[in-house]
Amino acid sequence: MSAISVRALRKRYRDVDAVDGVDLEVEYGEVFALLGPNGAGKTTTVEILEGHRSRDGGEVRVLGVDPEHAGYAWRRDIGIVLQDAADAGELTVAETVGHFARYYAAARDPREVIALVGLTDHARRRVRRLSGGQRRRLDVAIGVVGRPRLLFLDEPTTGFDPQARRQFWDLIRSLTADGTTIVLTTHYLEEAEALADRVAVIAAGRVVAEGSPATIGGRNQHVATVTWLDGATMREVETEDPARLVTELAAGFGGTVPGLTITRPTLEDVYFDLIGAKS
Repeated sequence: MSAISVRALRKRYRDVDAVDGVDLEVEYGEVFALLGPNGAGKTTTVEILEGHRSRDGGEVRVLGVDPEHAGYAWRRDIGIVLQDAADAGELTVAETVGHFARYYAAARDPREVIALVGLTDHARRRVRRLSGGQRRRLDVAIGVVGRPRLLFLDEPTTGFDPQARRQFWDLIRSLTADGTTIVLTTHYLEEAEALADRVAVIAAGRVVAEGSPATIGGRNQHVATVTWLDGATMREVETEDPARLVTELAAGFGGTVPGLTITRPTLEDVYFDLIGAKS
C-alpha cells in the first residue's frame, strides 16, 4: 500500500477546474515534491490530502484512509508545516514544543525534538526573538513532535538565505532517514532536486509530468552539449551520445580533454517547458 494514492481527483470553484483529474502515488519513506506555478492547483490538492478541503470527484487514500472522513487516529499520524504559521511569541521554544507534545499520547521527548531541529541552544529563547530560519525549524519541531508517519511541508524555506536553506535540507534528510514520508511543495527547483526522490509538476489543474528529478520530462534523454578547448578556440557540439564523443576527444588529445564540460537541460529548463506547454 502506498502512503498516498490519488485517482482522478477533481475540485471545481464556480466555473474553474482547480484540480482536473489528478493522479498521484507517493510511496512510504520517500520525499515527494509537488511543483507548479501559483494557481496551478497544487495547494488545493495538498489541502485535500490533508483533509482540510473536500473534493468534487475522484478517489483519495492517505495512509490507507479517505482524508475527508478521517478521525483522530489518522490525524495523529499526519504532520503539517504551513508556509505561514501563527505562534505564541511570548512562549519559549521549549514551552512551545512541550505544549504541542501534550496533544499526543506517544509524543517524542520535546528535548529530543528541539535537538533534532538544531534549536537546543535556543530552547529558552522566546519565539518572537528567533530568526526566520529558526522559526521555520520550530515549525518543523511542532510538526514532528507527534511522531507523524507523513509530513506535509509547504514552502518550508521561503525567505531563507543559502546557508540556512542547506542546513534545513540536512534536517529534512534526517527525518527521512528516520522513516518519515514527506510531501514537499516548493518554488525552489534546486531544493526539489536536492531533496526529492520523485517530483510531479502540476499545471492548469493537471499533472503534466512525474518522475525522478533526473528523468522527469525526459530530461536524461535530452541532447547534451559538450564543450572543450581546442588550442585557443572553444569548441561546442550537441550530441545524443556524449560518452562516445568524450572518448574520441580523449583519444585525440592523448588523455585529459582541456576545458571539457558536458551539460544537459536543468530541472528549471524542463520545468518551464512543461508549464509553458499548459499556459
